[in-house]
Amino acid sequence: MAGGTIWTGYIHFGDTNVPVKLHAAVKEKRIQFHLLHQRDQVKLQQQMICAYEQVPVPLEEQAKGFEMEERKYILIDPLMLEQMEPESSRVIEVHEFVKPAQIDPICLEKLYYLEPDSHLKGYNALAGALQEMEVAGICTWTMRKRSYFGALQARGKLLRLQILRYADEVIAVESLDLQKFSFAERELEIGSELINRLTAPFQPQKFENEHQKKVQDLIDKKARREKITLLRPRRLKATTPDKLLEALEASLKKVA
Repeated sequence: MAGGTIWTGYIHFGDTNVPVKLHAAVKEKRIQFHLLHQRDQVKLQQQMICAYEQVPVPLEEQAKGFEMEERKYILIDPLMLEQMEPESSRVIEVHEFVKPAQIDPICLEKLYYLEPDSHLKGYNALAGALQEMEVAGICTWTMRKRSYFGALQARGKLLRLQILRYADEVIAVESLDLQKFSFAERELEIGSELINRLTAPFQPQKFENEHQKKVQDLIDKKARREKITLLRPRRLKATTPDKLLEALEASLKKVA
């Protein structure tokens, strides 16, 4: 598979071990800029500066500390942190199976593809069973000195491993004391009709990163030494509650 193998291991559940190779499922496409000295266009190097003495601090004089309160730290020896690292393992341990709809999207993080490393029959059987029963395997594993929690799912004949956020990383909406609101019946009817008219199959290829395209266009024009015209950003006004019905009706007419 394209992209190369990131990690190899085994999916383990019951008495079954399925060897797999891990591959990245997504890649960030972001234009990278370097920080330069404007005068001679040489790359700048980052240094760790003491905020009190205003001098660079060499690596051998640096220490890690946890701030208990302002300007009071507990120093931690790096060797102690190394001892706290999770034990190295090559096992994706499946603990239980759940319906994918039970996994709140707020918990979803990075996604990986899993390729069979050998034992193709066992891999196909697992992917087929997950697909047939419409379940995901909740699992844990260790990779690159970090412990992960995730969901094992099948898409077609391919297994995918989705990293999930731990429960204590998710902010409960109840803790935010958000303002409650309601819609009038007519507003709800028009809103529902508008959504129905705009409903379509999900086709991500229809959408592009417009900001990325504009930045690349700017770079290309600068490389060709063309004149750059700066445009004022478009600012939208928020729809006030008393104008909501009117705005919904206007939107409905546009897609009619």
